[in-house]
Formats: sequence, C-alpha cells, structure tokens
Amino acid sequence: MTLEVKNASFGYPGKSDILQDVSFTLPAGRLLAVLGPNGVGKTTLLRCTLGLLPWRQGNTLYRDQDISAMSAAQKWQNFAYVPQARNAASLSLTGLDMVTIGRASRIGTFAQPGPKDREIARRTMREIGVRELEMVPCGQMSGGQLQMVLIARALAGDPEVLVLDEPETGLDFRNQLVVLDLLDELVHTRGLTVVMNTHYPAHALRIADHALLLSADSVPLYGPTAEVVTAETLSRVFRVSLEIVQARIEGARHQAILPIRALERPPR
Repeated sequence: MTLEVKNASFGYPGKSDILQDVSFTLPAGRLLAVLGPNGVGKTTLLRCTLGLLPWRQGNTLYRDQDISAMSAAQKWQNFAYVPQARNAASLSLTGLDMVTIGRASRIGTFAQPGPKDREIARRTMREIGVRELEMVPCGQMSGGQLQMVLIARALAGDPEVLVLDEPETGLDFRNQLVVLDLLDELVHTRGLTVVMNTHYPAHALRIADHALLLSADSVPLYGPTAEVVTAETLSRVFRVSLEIVQARIEGARHQAILPIRALERPPR
C-alpha cells in the first residue's frame, strides 16, 4: 500500500513550474512531513498528490495504481484530506454534524447518513477526545477544537491515507502538541499513512518518519527525516543560521531547533 509520486511537476499555463521533479515513495504506516519556505508550493503539492490539481508531468500512484484512473468513490475511500481549519466551510454545523459528513465516502455523496453513520461519528469523536464538542457549533470552537473535529471528520470515513494542510498552524503551544501527538498515534499505533505540510521543522523532527524539503532554487530533497532535516539543509533552504540541539528528558530523546539569525539571500 505504498504511496508514490514519480517525476512530477506542476505549473499553471503560461507560467513557470511551481513544482519540479518531485519524487517520493512512502511506505504504509509512515508519516511524511513536507517542509519549505513560503511560496514553494507545499499546499499545491498536497493537492496534486490527491489529484485535486493535475500534474503537468508525472503521476501519483497508490497500490501501484495511478489515482487519476480511480473513480472519485474509490479515491476518497482510500484518502482523506484535512484542509487548513480557517478554510473550513459550514461553521454553523455542530461538531457531530461536521464529523458525520466524513461518512460521505462510504455512503455516497447524495445519500443521507443513518444511525450507524452517526454512531461511527460519535465513536470517532470519543476516540480522539472531542466527545464534548458533539453539539457545539463549529463557529464557536477554538482553533484547536475545530482542527481536532476536522481530523475526526476525515477519520470517520476510515481512510488508509490522511493528508493534512498545516494542521498545527495558528494553534497555541499546547494544542500544537495535542495535534502532533494524535497524528503520531494514528501512524505508529493505528497504522495510518499520513502526509502533512508544516512550517515547523522541529515538528518534523518530533513525529515524521520521512521528510520532503522543497526549495525555490534546488531539486526537492526527500529521505528519512534525520537525513533531510539537518542544520545544513535548513540553513541553505530557509536562509537562517541555526543549531539543532538534543537532550534526553524523562528517558526520551528530544530535538529542538534554535534559530540564531536571518542570513542574506544569495543574489539571483
């Protein structure tokens, strides 16, 4: 059940490519973090990987099948997409209603959810710790609460691959950790495959098995997180002088990134 992007590029007609020569192979039950400065196409990469935008060249394969050849029903039974919380629609819905929408991939787009679907939605909310939000309108939730509800909506469809667009952005310190720990559990305990983009390299070091580092002026770098997210590569791509420090706390190894100063951008 490998997810693979092969020699893929994307650009809008008449403009230079935003993404060039992107390739990665992600085994099942692993987490991939997509990193890079603003404007390098992280969200575009997710949308192309899911077939929401067409690759100009190359393709996305899942189980050795090009996803562009899958029916919508087949694709969305395998994949779930969690957009940025601030882009979520239908904020007047309650938490339970929002999560129940995630059952659409299993019951059909125009079918009405039944008691079984609502029970699955309730169970999903309970399992990820947001049961108390069942009757709360999404527009009244905090950013962290809404993000967890959107993840529950995706999980309610029982996908094999979960794709998330900046799931921790805009959240406070604690809620960032709550979301990261949930994703870590989904991958390493439940066996889901997860692809997420993030502005935080330290978050990739915390939970990602693999990393894809995008840059405006070099070929994307893909591999095990420890080999991709290094002080050298981060300094080159983000133009920041930094150090990665390690510590053992409560018996566990932790890494932190200490930015020192912004560097001059090289002349074009």
